[in-house]
Amino acid sequence: MTTLINTKVPEFKVQAYHNEAFKTVSQNDLNGKWSIFFFYPADFTFVCPTELGDMADKYEAFQKMGVEVYSVSTDTHYTHKAWHDASETIKKIKFPMLADPTGHLSRAFGVHIEEAGLAYRGTFLINPEGMIKLAEVNDNSIGRNADELVRKVQAAQFVASHPAEVCPAKWRPGEQTLKPGLNLVGKI
Repeated sequence: MTTLINTKVPEFKVQAYHNEAFKTVSQNDLNGKWSIFFFYPADFTFVCPTELGDMADKYEAFQKMGVEVYSVSTDTHYTHKAWHDASETIKKIKFPMLADPTGHLSRAFGVHIEEAGLAYRGTFLINPEGMIKLAEVNDNSIGRNADELVRKVQAAQFVASHPAEVCPAKWRPGEQTLKPGLNLVGKI
């Protein structure tokens, strides 16, 4: 397996359900801003609405950080609309819900399950230059936590603007960072 870290987001053009309308989203929509791609297996399932509801609850925080969230499944944009209309949890979603029925995006991000035609729970943070800075993939039985993702985005944005520093475990904005160098070797 090769890593996606520090690789460019692939070219893509997909349909999305967003703000009660269908629209086209491509890699060009990511230019100049931070983005999260939040892959999940399927609409009308069990763990997925808990995760998407959690992301919806944190969407304002992501927006304040200049981050756009894109949820992605192999469902169609029509299915996204039907789920949005049917579920109180999914009605909270204000971010674009990308449709990947061909599996192009889920394959490009390495989360496609060929025999099922679904995606694993993959989370990817993309910087304004279109480079993947965070890549995590969970088994579909393990739900994710948007609070931890907020913290990771904060850390990624901090190190992007402070390239001589790194963020230690559990780092939060305002806490001590580290400046890698010979004087730290073996001292932490």
